[in-house]
Amino acid sequence: MTTKVQRDPGNIIYPCPVALITTIDNGSPNVATMCKVLNLSVADPVLVGVCIRSSTHTHKLIGQQKEFVINFPSADLIDKVVDAGGSSGRDVKDKVSHLGLTALPAEKVSPPLIAECPVNIECRLHEIHPVGDHNLVIGEVLVEHIDEDRLSADDEPDTHLLDPLIMLHGGFWHVGDSVQSYKGY
Repeated sequence: MTTKVQRDPGNIIYPCPVALITTIDNGSPNVATMCKVLNLSVADPVLVGVCIRSSTHTHKLIGQQKEFVINFPSADLIDKVVDAGGSSGRDVKDKVSHLGLTALPAEKVSPPLIAECPVNIECRLHEIHPVGDHNLVIGEVLVEHIDEDRLSADDEPDTHLLDPLIMLHGGFWHVGDSVQSYKGY
């Protein structure tokens, strides 16, 4: 049997999905990289959470506009994801175009979808809760968009075709192979 080593707690839950959060700043699209996105309720209503530092421009814009879009990039967008996380929308007008990404109109909210991301989730702000060094921004999901060519033959998202980007121990990774299918939730 192996010996367990104790460590100080920190970023201990892994892997975490990587997302590009879009908001609107005076009519211009803003985008930020987030690595703390989670399902909170899967029905009645569908709620998702994003952990965001309150000092960020994105947090301020979500608080003002009361809506946002969660865009899940595929691994081939890693350079754009890193660049989006390394600059502030306070300094760059229309950060989406600045990064070479394409803004598509959303159906139910003002912030755009990012065309290059195979999954986009339109959200209305439900509530915000302080949780330590971040705030848990809870969004009610209004509609999910997924690229048709990323679906399997039975119209389910195909993980290999989506090629989602995840954060794991301070680095970005691909998702591996399925161990078993589960539809129990």
